[in-house]
Amino acid sequence: MNAFWSRGLPLLSELFMIASALAVALGWRRIRQRRVEQHRRLMLGAAALGAAFFLSYAVRTLAVGDTSFGGPPSLRLPYLTFLQVHTLLATLAGILGIVALRRALSGRFPQHRRVAPWTAAMWLVAAATGLVVYLMLYVIYRPGPTTHILKAILGH
Repeated sequence: MNAFWSRGLPLLSELFMIASALAVALGWRRIRQRRVEQHRRLMLGAAALGAAFFLSYAVRTLAVGDTSFGGPPSLRLPYLTFLQVHTLLATLAGILGIVALRRALSGRFPQHRRVAPWTAAMWLVAAATGLVVYLMLYVIYRPGPTTHILKAILGH
């Protein structure tokens, strides 16, 4: 079970995020093609996958903690800066995603159209930067210790 929590759940979380980003990209394309029903289904799927990502990330963080950067000390500060930019983007994209989804589901399409393209672009960038974070934490370098989330963010 420990291997699942330390390696399997982060991979599952990342797969949820990648799938969500792919659904956003396809949904964006479908609305540009005026295929509204396909757009709606893809974006609802993207929202569900995004929620699954957040839930799996939160469960792991609360149950085990977060993994700190285990790469070379010379990359620690650039990594932490990159991580903070990613975290800010992901948070803003999640909030805007909820706003865009609520506007669409309530039929407020002019307001939805104002925020949705920005939200989709931010979500795609957050997913890409999240993939880089995952690769740096678990693939490119040996993972650092898993600690409380604040210690991991602050680099302790």
